[in-house]
Amino acid sequence: MKQRLASLALLAVAASWGLTFVTMKDALNRQSVNSFLFYRFAIAAIVLLIVHPQIIRKLNWDVIKHGGIPGLFLGAGFIVQTYGLHMTTAAVTGFITGLYVVATPLFEQFFGGQRLGRSVWISIAIATTGLGLLSLKGFSVGIGELLVLISALCYTGQIIGLSKWAAGRDLWALAWVQIATVSIITGVASMFEGLETPPDTETWSVILFTALVSTVTAFIVQTWSQAIINSTKAAVIMTMEVVFSALFAVTLGGEVLSMRTLFGGILVVISMYVIVFHEGSSKVEVKND
Repeated sequence: MKQRLASLALLAVAASWGLTFVTMKDALNRQSVNSFLFYRFAIAAIVLLIVHPQIIRKLNWDVIKHGGIPGLFLGAGFIVQTYGLHMTTAAVTGFITGLYVVATPLFEQFFGGQRLGRSVWISIAIATTGLGLLSLKGFSVGIGELLVLISALCYTGQIIGLSKWAAGRDLWALAWVQIATVSIITGVASMFEGLETPPDTETWSVILFTALVSTVTAFIVQTWSQAIINSTKAAVIMTMEVVFSALFAVTLGGEVLSMRTLFGGILVVISMYVIVFHEGSSKVEVKND
């Protein structure tokens, strides 16, 4: 019963992340990217401290350094992903972002001097084909799609950093440092273009949803759930974020999926599952949104 509840909770987290792409896209027409992200992550950092004030006692230079470096990757990922979302569809953004699931073990094995297995190469081939269908426009690549791909690589850097440094350190403190780092990066970036306050209640509602549900609640639920179910099952469930993003983009965002986009997205999802099952019972990391 507890494992089923944990699985359903993780599925709800994946759904909230998928919904985020759709809700943010409309809000970004009314507020600049960096200003939106600053408010989202500043609120999330404050609320996380209120929910778990013990974080303050766990903060030290070691935690700040080993949470701050992944936080830099996370911040860069969110910035370029959100700019990319502004230039392409929510469905395509979700599909391409999901490639971090493929890129993470690829980078870990390649830079770790390990030989890439057949399953990894199959996953890479499928993912590359899917990415081409999603992003190629004739003989050129769409700027929005390219930015989202860069964000997926940034998330890969964040995940690898966490997998290397999380052991023996407080997960709440590490998560808070990352969230705070993103708020600082986006806050500084927004000052160069002029920090914009949310212009209306609709934008505020999107900021609060992404801060409280897609960031704070998602982290708490993910941490609790992954202590109950194994990492492979967790990774399989979390890949549903991609499916939910496409579903919500069509049903709520009014987007129309072409056969090319649909087929490309299906290939990306298949590549994600190939790599997840290749990892087997080993630890499969998922990003904190």
